[in-house]
Amino acid sequence: MDMLIVGNHTEVTEFILLGLTDDPILRVILFLIILCIYLVTVSGNLSIIILIRLSFQLHHPMYLFLSNLAFADIGFSFSVTPNMLINFLVEKNTISYLGCGIQLGSAVFFGTADCFLLAAMAYDRFVAICDPLLYSTKMSTQVCVQLLVVTYIGGFINASSFTLSFFSLLFCGPNQVNHFFCDFTPLVKLSCSDVSIPAIVPSFSAGSIMVFTVFVIVISYIYILITILKMRSTEGRHKAFSTCTSHLTAVTLYFGTIFFIYVMPKSIYSTDQNKVISVFYTVVIPMLNPLIYSLRNKEIKGALKREFCGKTFS
Repeated sequence: MDMLIVGNHTEVTEFILLGLTDDPILRVILFLIILCIYLVTVSGNLSIIILIRLSFQLHHPMYLFLSNLAFADIGFSFSVTPNMLINFLVEKNTISYLGCGIQLGSAVFFGTADCFLLAAMAYDRFVAICDPLLYSTKMSTQVCVQLLVVTYIGGFINASSFTLSFFSLLFCGPNQVNHFFCDFTPLVKLSCSDVSIPAIVPSFSAGSIMVFTVFVIVISYIYILITILKMRSTEGRHKAFSTCTSHLTAVTLYFGTIFFIYVMPKSIYSTDQNKVISVFYTVVIPMLNPLIYSLRNKEIKGALKREFCGKTFS
């Protein structure tokens, strides 16, 4: 049963996730592709976490934030991808009312943590390049812990605003969510109650976090760019900029995709296009982050070689 009669209302007790496609052949192909991406995501991010923990040379603030970013990416992917894979295998993929709220909350929590961590990493690069003599003071263990506390509290507050707004909505039917996971916007469209306040609260919360984190990143890189341009040595400029390229790539991919989905006018793209873009930021980007940092970071590659050679020849 997916309906429950309460008083004069028929309340939805479960939702049907429509997924990406109804084509049986395409479903099999997408299942195999996304399963491979998920396995690479989990193994790649776990490898980053383990490598940073084992390698003493990587016990720096930047890599502390990177290991937490890897953890958040695993959590983000785990919130969405397993249920998405099930959707490809079953005729009708249902998720309970409670399960939908939990999935929404966990996806928002880890997605918000990613925003804060990318901002913290931008601030770390700003201090390292613009004020290197005071780096150990400004990025002390205490400061790093405080930034991580802000990250996860911010994620919790934003996730709470979404889940509480979701549970305040009344669903009388239909219960078909035109998405592959319980995203807030398609759920609001199904509600038969007043959505004005429940829609505004999470929008304000998420919007405030987006503005704040983007502001921190932009200001940090403005000062970084000014400092780099003032350097007389070409080699010094290249070395300073090279320490930022991995982070800049990750920021551009993540915030660029979120901006396109949640900020751009909905009239310029269809629901199906929105779902495809959502696949990119919920499934693909968590896989790309460890690849970006491992392929473009000399310290990560050096630590990987040391650990691999040490295990091989020991």
